Amino acid sequence: MASDTNPTDPFKRAVAGAMRSIAGEPELEVIFSPEQPSLKGKKARLPLPSRYLTPEEVAAIRGASDAYALRLAHHNESVDRDFRPIGADAQALFEAAETARVEAIGSLAMAGMKENLAANAALRAKARGLGDVTERGEIPPAEILGLVIREKLTGEPPPKVARNAVNCWRQYLEQKAGDDMARLAGVVRDQRAFARLTRTILKDLQLAEEMSQEPGTDEGEPSEEDQTDGAEDTQGTETKESDTPDTQMSEDASDTKDDVSAETETELPDPDNGKELKEGNRPWRPDLPFSDVERWDYRVFSKQFDEIVNAEELCDAEELTRLRNFLDQQLQPVQGLVSRLANKLQRLLMAQQNRSWQFDLEEGVLDTARLTRIVIDPMYPLSFKHESDIQFRDTVVTLLLDNSGSMRGRPIMVAAMCADILARTLERCAVKVEILGFTTRAWKGGQARERWLADGKTPHPGRLNDLRHIVYKSADAPWRRAKRNLGLMMREGLLKENIDGEALMWAHSRLIARPEARRILMVISDGAPVDDSTLSVNTGNYLDQHLRIVIAEIENKSNVELSAIGIGHDVTRYYRNAVTIIDAEQLGGAMTDQLIDLFAEKRCDDKHGRRIRRAA
Repeated sequence: MASDTNPTDPFKRAVAGAMRSIAGEPELEVIFSPEQPSLKGKKARLPLPSRYLTPEEVAAIRGASDAYALRLAHHNESVDRDFRPIGADAQALFEAAETARVEAIGSLAMAGMKENLAANAALRAKARGLGDVTERGEIPPAEILGLVIREKLTGEPPPKVARNAVNCWRQYLEQKAGDDMARLAGVVRDQRAFARLTRTILKDLQLAEEMSQEPGTDEGEPSEEDQTDGAEDTQGTETKESDTPDTQMSEDASDTKDDVSAETETELPDPDNGKELKEGNRPWRPDLPFSDVERWDYRVFSKQFDEIVNAEELCDAEELTRLRNFLDQQLQPVQGLVSRLANKLQRLLMAQQNRSWQFDLEEGVLDTARLTRIVIDPMYPLSFKHESDIQFRDTVVTLLLDNSGSMRGRPIMVAAMCADILARTLERCAVKVEILGFTTRAWKGGQARERWLADGKTPHPGRLNDLRHIVYKSADAPWRRAKRNLGLMMREGLLKENIDGEALMWAHSRLIARPEARRILMVISDGAPVDDSTLSVNTGNYLDQHLRIVIAEIENKSNVELSAIGIGHDVTRYYRNAVTIIDAEQLGGAMTDQLIDLFAEKRCDDKHGRRIRRAA
């Protein structure tokens, strides 16, 4: 009997088969990828198992597959849309409760699935940093509410890593919504009833202002609760009319005090903290990049046909090998030059990671090299030395390559080769590298434009093309495994149009999810964003303006260090840290110099919080 090429293939088939069976979806597409796990329609992405599976890795993959399968089997999108609130905080709480519901159904039905989901919950809690929480204001309640509801539904305690964070919020949640949360177990299999009860819990948490109208309720007609409240208000008014003026003044002051208290409770402050918060602020809503994206004058007609795809999914293995060989042959003459530049970067990084010594100290390790001074002068004091480590923060670098049609030919070849050599160099220096590409699926609009035409050509539809974001190498994948993928850039028909703003947001979102202390994003492009389909039905600077806003958000609000290289195009008018080269042959030197500058310099903040560059 022939053995499988990869020993994990039987495990993958078993997980995919079990997932389709639990979900009741024979056509479910299951992909194993180093990317973040996700579920989109009938396409699920699960963590890529390593060649030698560990028990923890098996539990993580099974837990993710069970969670997605249960959502497909027991979650109705139409019901979710009917009851989902409109506010961002309320939506996060509502989603956490629904996730706890569908996973509780599986946990109560099967013991094995219960263990898988418990392991998955522990991994999620660890990834979200719940193990480091010491105060309530450090974490949003949505992260905790799901764990508390899971405990109410299944009887299982929260994961050990998250227990301290849960305890920080437990008293507040129990006090505000404990009774309603206890009723959830009785309606766990009824999504509509569960959603209605979840909305009641959100009202208990003073998030009623973020609620949308429940289905079946007419805005013009008050509900029974409103009518009851109205009757009580009327009765209270009649009573007040018979009171004395002094009594009215006393009650008015009491009402005012109650209103202030209600506003304070809406902000969910820490009861032990006497400091007043600004109106509308909550401790878990920092000013993050893209937090006010809804205010931008940028729309997307349809995201249904966008795709984030791994390079190996766009081309078979044999063709990838052929394209990679072609790339190596074309770039043989300049490979030596770029390699020498990369070695310069490697020497710098290795020097930063080497240990150093401090000499002529009064204590430490005896410096034998300076004992001759004692022989010459017995009164000379002994000299000691101390070994110290130079701090070198964990770093991840993302190379975002423009895969537009204008890069065809020599520019894309040089870009692929430079990315390849720099990835190999940085990997040797313990710096993780991610290589991404961005283009569109079609010229002059794809299925999104066809739908727009069928819908009657609504004016100003926004972005009107199908995005294609390509992962050539993920940060955790070794270079030897992803080397062949870079040959895909040589494939005829891959390079089309470029929408830089959304590609930059995508690359940035992947970077901030990384655990490394330092994150660097380098963009290589040869021009401004261009998409004929979008620009033909919007203003001429539509994509250009969006790109400028995205860059400003990252440079001013994010800890990601952004730099750019323009090939034959001045990108300094977009990026604060940028360089422009005339010839593609200069790309290797420009990329190396940019990275050397980033690693060789020290950064500090001025009194306004702006980052200042200073030479080391």
